[in-house]
Amino acid sequence: MAIKEYAAKLIEQDPTLKEIAEQKETLWINPKYLPFELTDAVCQLVVSDADIADAEARLERFAPFIRKCFPETECTNGIIESPLKPIPEMQKALIQATGSPISGNLFLKMDSHLAVAGSVKARGGIYEVLKHAEDLAIAAGKLSETDNYEKLCSDEMRAFFNQYTVQVGSTGNLGLSIGISSAAIGFKVKVHMSADARQWKKDLLRSKGVEVIEYADDYSKAVAEGRKLSDADPMSYFVDDEKSVNLFLGYAVAASRLKKQLEEQGVVVDEQHPLIVYIPTGVGGAPGGVAYGLKRVYKNAVHCFFAEPTLCPSVLLGFATNLYEKVNVHDFGIDGLTEADGLACASPSGFVTRIDSNLVSGDFTIEDAKLYDFMRMLHTTEDVLIEPSSCAAFIGPVHLESTEAGKAYLAKQGLTADVLKNATHICWATGGRLVPDEVWKEYLVKTIK
Repeated sequence: MAIKEYAAKLIEQDPTLKEIAEQKETLWINPKYLPFELTDAVCQLVVSDADIADAEARLERFAPFIRKCFPETECTNGIIESPLKPIPEMQKALIQATGSPISGNLFLKMDSHLAVAGSVKARGGIYEVLKHAEDLAIAAGKLSETDNYEKLCSDEMRAFFNQYTVQVGSTGNLGLSIGISSAAIGFKVKVHMSADARQWKKDLLRSKGVEVIEYADDYSKAVAEGRKLSDADPMSYFVDDEKSVNLFLGYAVAASRLKKQLEEQGVVVDEQHPLIVYIPTGVGGAPGGVAYGLKRVYKNAVHCFFAEPTLCPSVLLGFATNLYEKVNVHDFGIDGLTEADGLACASPSGFVTRIDSNLVSGDFTIEDAKLYDFMRMLHTTEDVLIEPSSCAAFIGPVHLESTEAGKAYLAKQGLTADVLKNATHICWATGGRLVPDEVWKEYLVKTIK
């Protein structure tokens, strides 16, 4: 049966998928969600705790290089990490504006303000570039793991890396992450950008000496063309957002760092003090890695939800249909054209939708108009600006306790009113720091009908 025919059959059979196809806001609860202990052994065969620890150690080794190349990381000694901010005024405003209860306390994880790349992609993207550089330098006898990695800033090492090219397909933020970090190391860089990528992101990359190749088609086309061109060049390395384990590992490191931040703020996380996390989702790599890391740290005490635009819910469809990367929003009559440019991926990552298939609690969808409404609300209440696509996360706490699907999930998981009053909600802000002032001015007055 052709995928479009299969999709039509599913729409007839499943009321939630019918709502998705009609581009209505929806909460899909994952029927395959399992207690952590039933997923642990299988998941570790693919990405283990040791793999994540190795990634964290690699980032520590590169800290002197990062501090030297990017002065904004001086205060963190070359560690790229974002603040965890309580947002009580935003929580009050959400409750007042929507009439929905939000029990517990609401926080913002500000990957929107990560150094170097200004988005969650600074985690996985920069990590993969650094690992590739380390592999090349060690293989050439120019680096040892016991060296001070500040030596990679030298003209000699930059000349060595300049023999090689790094390529990536992107809707924007991953391109910024790969482009800026690769150029800093000395790699030649080609970023293949889809039609929905913002012009300012293309301009910023070009200002860093990155070659930007534009496509009139969507994200999937940019990735496919970039992969093909890179494969034809033996000196080129392709960062594959749809399949990369290294990207995934870079994102997963966020979990142990968040644990430390929560402890520093006196926040207890256990099954009577649950952690509920909402992460905007495009192809799935960043939220998939973050969610995976969080489940490994907090097990059944954490509940991870994704959030996507109603106009491009590809990861939800990948999970819900069991078609993974083979599904496309077009199969469900959705064009994929959304204001949430960083989330405009018509097909999801097969790797993420498989490895997280039993770990993710569910997926919210949000109308584009609310992205701007929530962005302005956050700015007014907390004096914080994040990209509209980041604001998809706020639909999670708004709908979790107010929808029938959300209430059913809470009841099934034993998240009673007495437990929820102790909950910590985290909305994961995925981008924003590098947005130019003139673009912020446009965003703050933009309305979608």
